[in-house]
Amino acid sequence: MRYFHRTSLAPAAVLAVADRHFAGHLSPAGTAARSHSYGGTMGKVTIDVAAEGGHYTRVTVTTDQVGESEIDKLAKRFLGLVHREVEPAHVVRGAY
Repeated sequence: MRYFHRTSLAPAAVLAVADRHFAGHLSPAGTAARSHSYGGTMGKVTIDVAAEGGHYTRVTVTTDQVGESEIDKLAKRFLGLVHREVEPAHVVRGAY
């Protein structure tokens, strides 16, 4: 599955949120300047960030599993946490 999100956070800040979020669930599987990968028994997830439109960052989250798998739930929760970094009052809802 592939998910997209546009945020005003800097790319480095998005990757820092990813490191905090996925550290308790998955092991680091690779890093690059604008990409981090994590893997485990649930599967693999890759976070790619890119500057978009001047002040925005495009976040692309790719998993190697079908929708609604455990790793997809972690990926969607991560996007909610990125949103909350910009808007602290945002409540992350859903079964993920």
